[in-house]
Amino acid sequence: MKTTTITKEFAAETGNNTTKAQHQTENIKIVNAYMELEDSMYTALETYSNVHRGSGHFSKVSTHLYDKSREIVLDFMGLNRRSYMLVFCTARRAPTLMKSLKQGSYKTLRSNDFGLQLGVTAVAIRKNAMPAGSPIETGGGTTKLYGEDWAMWANAPDRFEAGTPAIINIIAFAKALLMMKKWGKDIFRQIYFEEMDAEKILYDDELKPYNGIGLLHELRKKLIGCNVLVPTTKGLQAFINFDNSASTPTFTPVWDAFRQTVRQPENTRKAIIDKVRQISAEKLGAPLSDYDILFTSNATESINLAAQSLSNETNAGIQPVILTTILEHSSNDLPWRTVAGHKLIRLPVSNDGLFDLSELENMLRSYNSEFQHGSERIKLLAVSGASNVLGTCNKLPAIGELAQRYGAHLIVDAAQLVAHRKIDMQASGIDYLAFSAHKVYAPFGTGVLIARKGLLHFGDEELKLINASAEENPGGIAALGKALLLLNRIGYDHIEEHEKKMTSRAMLEMAGIPGLKLHGSLPYRSNFPAHKIGVIGFDLKDKMSSKVAGKLARRGGIGVRYGCLCAHLIIKQLAGFTPFQEKMQRFVLKVVPILNLQGITRLSFGIQNTEKEVDTLITELKIIAGVSGNEASGTFAVRTKDEISAVPEKIVKQQIIEFVKEREHLVFG
Repeated sequence: MKTTTITKEFAAETGNNTTKAQHQTENIKIVNAYMELEDSMYTALETYSNVHRGSGHFSKVSTHLYDKSREIVLDFMGLNRRSYMLVFCTARRAPTLMKSLKQGSYKTLRSNDFGLQLGVTAVAIRKNAMPAGSPIETGGGTTKLYGEDWAMWANAPDRFEAGTPAIINIIAFAKALLMMKKWGKDIFRQIYFEEMDAEKILYDDELKPYNGIGLLHELRKKLIGCNVLVPTTKGLQAFINFDNSASTPTFTPVWDAFRQTVRQPENTRKAIIDKVRQISAEKLGAPLSDYDILFTSNATESINLAAQSLSNETNAGIQPVILTTILEHSSNDLPWRTVAGHKLIRLPVSNDGLFDLSELENMLRSYNSEFQHGSERIKLLAVSGASNVLGTCNKLPAIGELAQRYGAHLIVDAAQLVAHRKIDMQASGIDYLAFSAHKVYAPFGTGVLIARKGLLHFGDEELKLINASAEENPGGIAALGKALLLLNRIGYDHIEEHEKKMTSRAMLEMAGIPGLKLHGSLPYRSNFPAHKIGVIGFDLKDKMSSKVAGKLARRGGIGVRYGCLCAHLIIKQLAGFTPFQEKMQRFVLKVVPILNLQGITRLSFGIQNTEKEVDTLITELKIIAGVSGNEASGTFAVRTKDEISAVPEKIVKQQIIEFVKEREHLVFG
């Protein structure tokens, strides 16, 4: 059914025979439906965080809402939850998944078929018909555990949902299905909008008079969810999000760009998408005359696309080699294992997360210049812009220069970098760049793949499908464009300085806590490592990372992440794993598949965080570590015993469960 557009003028003026009063009623009904849906999305955004493995209240809420969305969609489809499992896909990924399924074993539902510009496709599959083997796309949550040459795949549905999905869009889709029972299935096929042009949506906002550090301060006031209080042992407190490397919250101007875009007619939406492509090119140093820019669902899909493109190339006379590092996130490791006809090798890194540039040059020279490995040639160098475990930033211009000198292409996983540092692809010799909007304060299910012209090898039909799939989510693309504009208006020098202050303050104090071990490069007095973003990985002696993370949440309302952080190779190196220990770990996980691997605890800072929040963190860490008031040193005082036990943690655990249920009611009713 074709979508109808309703403007401010009443539909009665179109000349049909329906009375003006009926049109007025219908118009009001449509407006109210959109307002109700937007209210629910905003409420979900107030407690948004990445799903699974996060310890904080917000991660628990988002995980619950996401899982609840599966149930709502299955109920809408009239399917038994015990017999079917729901997988959320993009329009591009869904057909590939369905090809691996038996006819009649699945059913699908698309948000855009109902007029909802959310880019969500739900595939309900009979549990006994789930395909075995490797998933369609790999990386980002598709494994339980992996080593250098093997992987234990996660259970469905996680195995088929590579990377962070469009969590907010999926929650909105589920809410809309509930609303259709009340308003009718056609309610969102008619779009009510106040028509705006692309420039106004992307460039205008109430903070337009501000730039630089002034904009940073004003933008914090527009943080969605900044007034949400969560239960802790000290009573209700403002939530502190130190899990920005997993996913970032968002701000009112970014949300406005999303919601205004989905209300626009098709020609305006296309103009917005084109404009965001230009913004991405300008802000990332990738002129459209020299680079192609594809929108995707997340960085994981972007890297999988690059790997697929590489598989489509011909390599006459050589054995192509992909060189990556031990440091990488699984999304910049697992996809390269699937490239047909290519060999994968890895560059070692130090426990600081740095690799030796001279060692890199020696490898490139031995393969591509001195031909010491027969017909093997390093064709692609795949590195992270910044480590999601250690915050390490390797020197991209120097790496790019070496890659160019020895005839290799360079792809950078910039998921952890775009929100924190200025990137100039052309000046740095970067051939491909991948990142996700949900780590750039635009959590609406969009990713980006930028590639130097001539490097993407897809047929016209495949390229058309890639673009069409991403463009089913125009609001997500608009939100990304708005977020990039805001970051550039603040200035990366201000962002870097702010995050350095917080990270240095935290690390200097943490270094003095008995039993606490910091991973990665350490600050010395006031000197902060220039090659580090605001990510801190640490362990507390004799305390599991999950327990530390849980206590930070219950005591201080602090959200962090724990575990292997989708970077198992570097985590095992930091833990000093021997081959025997790795074998035992693999055996134990097979015997006890529900076991959570502990890994480390990670803090990660964003532009919304403050030094006051860091002070709260340090105080709580000292108490968790068992530092008494007399033993505590440094700037931060430790609370008294009475303050520590104001509300027992056992009661707070129950209060958090009630908090999650309350947020579910607010979103879904």
